[in-house]
Amino acid sequence: MTARDPHRFVAELDDATIDRLINRLESRGKDAVFTRLFDAYVARMRLSPSAQILEIGCGTGVVVRTLARREGFSGRVTGIDQSPAFIETARRLAAEEGLDQHVEFRVGDAHALEEEDGRYDAVIIHTVVSHVTDPLSVLREAARLVRIGGMVAVFDGDYESLTYAYPDHAVGRAMDRALVETAFNNPLVMRGMAQLLSDAGLELEETLADVVAEIGTGSYFVSMAETYAPMISSSGLLPAEKVDAWLAEQHRALDWGTFFAACNYYAFLARRPVSAG
Repeated sequence: MTARDPHRFVAELDDATIDRLINRLESRGKDAVFTRLFDAYVARMRLSPSAQILEIGCGTGVVVRTLARREGFSGRVTGIDQSPAFIETARRLAAEEGLDQHVEFRVGDAHALEEEDGRYDAVIIHTVVSHVTDPLSVLREAARLVRIGGMVAVFDGDYESLTYAYPDHAVGRAMDRALVETAFNNPLVMRGMAQLLSDAGLELEETLADVVAEIGTGSYFVSMAETYAPMISSSGLLPAEKVDAWLAEQHRALDWGTFFAACNYYAFLARRPVSAG
């Protein structure tokens, strides 16, 4: 058997696995690491209070809701995702927060969206290009949908850098690799993002880089481990007993204050040039 990125093939997952992904997306959205990384690049976008914003691959709508909650926001944020289950959850959570007036959610394919050219002031692609079938197609859709002079923001991890501490280094490296193969279709995509944005007809304006490390204690990477480690066993990449032992060690390290996990993350901010058609 081989691993298959669950976000890429979410339509084929059972309800229990989808629920686990929903819980991961929501817990991640409340994590201080997520908030810090997101706020850093959104501040550089200088979004107007009345902006029309699209998020491609919105999941459960964490980013959409965060943007709509901004003080003085009078615009509209549209979230599109391929998963009907994610969209249903996104609509419910937005309604519970009373954000219906400023948000909209639709099911759609990130590679071919049924939207008007130049409809949005800004497009956000947050931790999505690492999962999709064809990153360039998604970026071309973003370039088409953003207005001339509008901004496209792409944020994701360089998952070849993802690592967890484990006493047996050989097993630890095998687990790092298995996590990456299980969870990400395009783990290296951010290394070629500057070229991809250019190929999509966008002009790179700014980049941000961040090493996220949780040492001694953890939450962001703990949730990642708990969500995706069980999928390693089911994919047959590593024996279940090794995966279980690794996950148990991560929990033990948390209890003892010796936890360690890290990964590099990048944000690319690009504009649709005035000369674009």
